[in-house]
This record gives sequence, structure tokens and C-alpha cells, in this order.
Amino acid sequence: MEIHHGKHHQAYITNLNKAITGTPLEEKSLEEIIKGLDMANMAVRNNGGGHYNHSLFWSVMAPNAGGVPSGELADAITRDLGGMEAFKEKFEQAAATRFGSGWAWLCAHKGGKLEICSTPNQDNPLMPATGCGGTPVLGVDVWEHAYYLHYQNRRPDYLKAWWNLVNWNAVAARYAAAK
Repeated sequence: MEIHHGKHHQAYITNLNKAITGTPLEEKSLEEIIKGLDMANMAVRNNGGGHYNHSLFWSVMAPNAGGVPSGELADAITRDLGGMEAFKEKFEQAAATRFGSGWAWLCAHKGGKLEICSTPNQDNPLMPATGCGGTPVLGVDVWEHAYYLHYQNRRPDYLKAWWNLVNWNAVAARYAAAK
């Protein structure tokens, strides 16, 4: 994770800053850039998406976190996704079956309904026309750089281990803000 954070994520930040310098996007927040993105602007799409996605990724993990959610988030997972085990299975499937590189997401819609989806490359649910909706409250990186050094080509093993890092309090806070 140290290489992933210090090298890969930093490159997205550096390249996004280069891509928006001297443009009207320079005055906008990252979320405003993502939500109003011209999807044909590949430099901003890839680097802005990479920065946003990784920022979310780091914010919902903590060493030795794991466990299970509680409160409204747990209730929503049961209501919309069939309970924690069914949720994990569906989420892991979305992540494991993402062809090539990308992300799996747990998104909250206004009103609190949850949805699982995945996006390719550095796309995310906030971007226009990604086929994913709502506000991301949890995301897992399934680019090989996220797991290859430790797990080689065993993406499912990485996903199973990743649950031990999920900070459910952070996810619940994102859920409460999104709904």
C-alpha cells in the first residue's frame, strides 16, 4: 500500500494539476470537476478520477479495522442487499469480474438506497454516463497495482483480505452524508 499511495496516487495528483493549470477547472473542487466532467478530456478524466477514487479508497480504510457495520448503514445493507454476507458476495463479484482495471463501488442514492456497481479504469459513479449512480461510500481498487506485489494474479484473495481494512465508521459517515 505504501508504493500504491506514494507513487501511483501522487502521480494522479501531479498530472491532474498539470492538466487543469490555466483553465477554469483550476478554480473548482475535485468533486465539481468530476461531476461536470467532459468525458472526452482524457487527461482530466483519468487523473481526476484517479485522484478522487484513491482519496476515497484511503479514507475508508484503517489498519486492523474490519468487523461489520452497524446502525443505519447495516440496516440499509440488509434492506437493499440481503445482509452482510450477500453484500460481500455481490461486491466481491463486481470487483472480481471487472475486466482489466477499475473499481467496485457501494453507492448511496438520495433517500438511502444502496447499489453495487463497477467502473473501468479511473471512472467513478459521480462522472456522467458511467452506468453507475449515486454517491460512492465505499470503493475498492482492482487495478493490478493495488494488489500485484503481494497477491500476484489472485484478485479474489486480495478482495477477501481487503475487508480486514474497511473502516465501517468512515463508510457509515459517508453514507449518512450521501443519503
